[in-house]
Amino acid sequence: MPQPSSLDRVRAVIGPLVPARFRGDIPLVPVVRLAGVIGVSSPLRPGLTIASVARSLDRAFGMSNIRAVALSINSPGGAAVQSHLIFKRIRALADEKKVPVLAFVEDVAASGGYMIACAADEIVCDASSIVGSIGVVGASFGFDRLIEKIGVERRVYTAGDRKVMLDPFQPEKPEDVERLHAIQRDIHVSFIELVKSRRGTKLDSRESALFSGEYWAGQKGRELGLVDAIGDLRGVLRERYGDKVRTPLIAERGFFGRNKPGVIGGGLASWWSGPSLAEDVVATLEARALWARYGL
Repeated sequence: MPQPSSLDRVRAVIGPLVPARFRGDIPLVPVVRLAGVIGVSSPLRPGLTIASVARSLDRAFGMSNIRAVALSINSPGGAAVQSHLIFKRIRALADEKKVPVLAFVEDVAASGGYMIACAADEIVCDASSIVGSIGVVGASFGFDRLIEKIGVERRVYTAGDRKVMLDPFQPEKPEDVERLHAIQRDIHVSFIELVKSRRGTKLDSRESALFSGEYWAGQKGRELGLVDAIGDLRGVLRERYGDKVRTPLIAERGFFGRNKPGVIGGGLASWWSGPSLAEDVVATLEARALWARYGL
């Protein structure tokens, strides 16, 4: 029987004394939490954008000896472009580093939140999580009757016939609505193609409502192929990589070392710049409306 070398004996003695973060024998899976409405933002409530999460993603994928990167997702969606930019950044880093990505859904990964989840190689959710809502939505208000009633005259000067298309202070025009629907259809087609490219044959092609904008609880989502398994981040990672797996939360730090909102939620950002209360109220209402759409 071969005798252990001097180096092996030194490692056996020193190994347990080395901090876990420096040991290559302990599995490492960094976690990036992507929580909140995508794109909807105010000075005090920054939303999820590529700018708010890029550095955290770069740090997570840039760590040495990682087994995978875990995404903890809790988002009702939001801006289509920001959702796609975050999706693309995750995929680019995963392909560059050749590291698997696991997405874990908390309360909801719907619409743009589900688009981001599709960047993962596997999607895991709770049985009561909300997933899906593969569609496009736009909303506005009409104030033309109100300003007429209170005696306000709207004056707008433009170069370009469609420059004030869907102006909320003017009567709605059918041709403007159809133009908006055409844009939404284009975005919807791109969303559908993205989901199909990522989920492939896992999707239940018999379900006609899959791309209708409808959403489902986690268990039904698994049956439809929108997610791969029912579970939670800690349980799945411990089962897959062992009880000693390290799962450090990679969060961008803001002023005074606070975690920046949008990455893990909460805290203050840019408070010194004199934020507008009105902006914050509007952003809060928009975010609340998105969460409420899924009963949250």
